[in-house]
Amino acid sequence: MYVSDSEGLQELASLVRGAEFVALDTEFMRERTYYARLCLVQLATDDVEAIVDPLAVEDLTPLLDVLSDTRMTKVFHAGQQDLEIICRIAGTVPAPVFDTQVAATLAGFPTQVGYGALVSEIAGVKLDKSDTFTDWSRRPLSSTQVEYALNDVRYLPTVYRELRSRLEAEGRLSWLEPEFDRMVDPATYEVVPEELFRRVKRMSSLKARQLGVLMKLTAWREYEAQRRDIPRKWVLGDESLLEIARRSPQDREALASIRGVADKLAKGSFPGVLSAVAEGLALSREELPTLERKRRRPLDVDGAVDLMAALVRLRAKEHGVATPLLASRGDLELLAGGERDDTPLLEGWRRSIVGDELIRMLDGELALRLADGRVVVDECGTTAECPDSGESSP
Repeated sequence: MYVSDSEGLQELASLVRGAEFVALDTEFMRERTYYARLCLVQLATDDVEAIVDPLAVEDLTPLLDVLSDTRMTKVFHAGQQDLEIICRIAGTVPAPVFDTQVAATLAGFPTQVGYGALVSEIAGVKLDKSDTFTDWSRRPLSSTQVEYALNDVRYLPTVYRELRSRLEAEGRLSWLEPEFDRMVDPATYEVVPEELFRRVKRMSSLKARQLGVLMKLTAWREYEAQRRDIPRKWVLGDESLLEIARRSPQDREALASIRGVADKLAKGSFPGVLSAVAEGLALSREELPTLERKRRRPLDVDGAVDLMAALVRLRAKEHGVATPLLASRGDLELLAGGERDDTPLLEGWRRSIVGDELIRMLDGELALRLADGRVVVDECGTTAECPDSGESSP
């Protein structure tokens, strides 16, 4: 079903309404724009496979109304960008959601497993990816492009049901709730222009006043990119922002003398840049931005982290969970350095799988050793000497 008019969208909405779930995907272009240009919406239920053409049907309200039904689960694969686009169009994020890429990492698949790999493993179908780099804004679409787009949702119901079934059987479905709650939180997709200076490389090399200028410059660039609907780097690159903040020019001549500015910055943008610089220079001491200081890592944690990583790999393999999802090296470094607050390792399912054991290892209550080429975990006695017993249970 290819929907290219309002009547067809109304019909599709009536067919989808009331379904237990709907699988969704989008195709979009944003190489030359700030905002993603939505080119296709693909969806599938047990009974319907359809493509909606937003370039032909400008008012997507009937479909968005259906997606707002909180009784219907919206199924995506790696759906954060899709949700961001829908949020901008609808003004809200459809909920609840189920992301098969996120779920797969708890079902024994690698982190960020691709849709094609899941379809091959679960549905036994090898997808044709020849249209991966299609310009989805061009019309008309060929039959192979339409088929490619439909395949992105055609097998999602099968993948969804299988992953859900596995996780329910293993008691892990609730483990997904924090991530899915984050995905449907509108704050996840909010852009705060005044905070984007923190993403500029080497911004920590600036002094406090220069950092205030950078904050104002970066916010100006974001608003300008939004206004003109062009990529932010087309307005001004990060390197130029950094150098302008460092020099803080106060007139057009000084601004134009900065390398790369005269060539890349539109002449009409000079007043905006100079105004942003002036605003940054005028900030009071209390208004100047501050950088979160990185916690100083103890110099002797590397050995502890290596041992902890071995335990994490062991438990990840036993539980069929992707190791990076269970714990990153950064998480382990913080824990080894004594940080036990606000760490995902000591929350929820991660704590039950390995978090408590990591604490016991750091406290000298557990030790690792090799037995027949395998890593095993031993309980340590009060004298911190481990018996030569076999592998203990967690």
